[in-house]
Amino acid sequence: MTRRHGLDIGKLPADLLGKLLSTASSTDPRVLLGPRVGADAAVIDMGDTVLVAKSDPVTFATDRIGWYTVQVNANDIACLGATPKWFLATVLLPEGAPPALAEEIFGQITDACAGLGVALVGGHTEITYGLTRAIVSGHMLGEAKKEDVVWPGGARSGDALLLTRGFAIEGTALLAREAVDALRAGGMIDSEVAAAAALLESPGISVVRAAQVACSVATIHAMHDPTEGGLATGLAEMASAAEVGLEVDVSALHVLPETQAVCRALNLEPLGLLASGALLMAVALNEVAGVQVALDQEDIPSQIIGRVTESADGLRLRNSDGLVDLPSFPRDELARYMSKSD
Repeated sequence: MTRRHGLDIGKLPADLLGKLLSTASSTDPRVLLGPRVGADAAVIDMGDTVLVAKSDPVTFATDRIGWYTVQVNANDIACLGATPKWFLATVLLPEGAPPALAEEIFGQITDACAGLGVALVGGHTEITYGLTRAIVSGHMLGEAKKEDVVWPGGARSGDALLLTRGFAIEGTALLAREAVDALRAGGMIDSEVAAAAALLESPGISVVRAAQVACSVATIHAMHDPTEGGLATGLAEMASAAEVGLEVDVSALHVLPETQAVCRALNLEPLGLLASGALLMAVALNEVAGVQVALDQEDIPSQIIGRVTESADGLRLRNSDGLVDLPSFPRDELARYMSKSD
């Protein structure tokens, strides 16, 4: 297939996004956090509380797309220390879609909202020209007390980097549901594919509970839900927002066996694969133990994967050869795979 020169599938390049966002300004002093690279949600002053607003579509998945959309939007609300409260969904269906598809997606959205205690308050649905599959864009609103907001740029030199569960849960589960034939061709047997697909439910891709637990026992300096671009990009975004460096210990990174199998079958790098389901936190050293104990009590495993350093130290990965540069992924490994297989 012949491709036109232009943008690849996935997020806009960070430099282009930064250029676009630099033209956006607000004269409203109530906007405490507006659009910027590394900030996944907005914060608006409402008096005694703040309103936290997030918008995110799901475009790679077809299976359980409505459920996905609620989860990924709720995650970014929780990462600012807020509680997800209200959800709106824009559902775009292809021409000729059966009514059952609309019913299925709506059911997924309402089930996911119910599970998180979120109210579905509106949105839009239509049958759209030119689509080959459904697209769902979610818009989540949450609230928090001003003093409880966890700002994206809060990581400090000397903080420990704490990561819950493993990575990359979402990318692994999504590929196991969307690329079954390719995984079989890559050497995985059906039981292995099914185990990878099951990661969507257990441990799941929500980090809302983990964020709530951590914030209930400590002052968390920064939280991030690594998504597109994987854990490596999530680390880079956290560092950029706080203008700090990071040192990550490769031996502490827990890659789930299902993720290892999927990445091996499709020749992908786990560090660059869609990573919703893992919560990345910057926590003061003297508070790490308390956070880990609280997470353990909720059956949420966590591990210290490194530390925050000075900006001049850059983003470094410690392996058997010493310190090397943290790899970067201009686009998610899932997007690269989808583009290659198109």
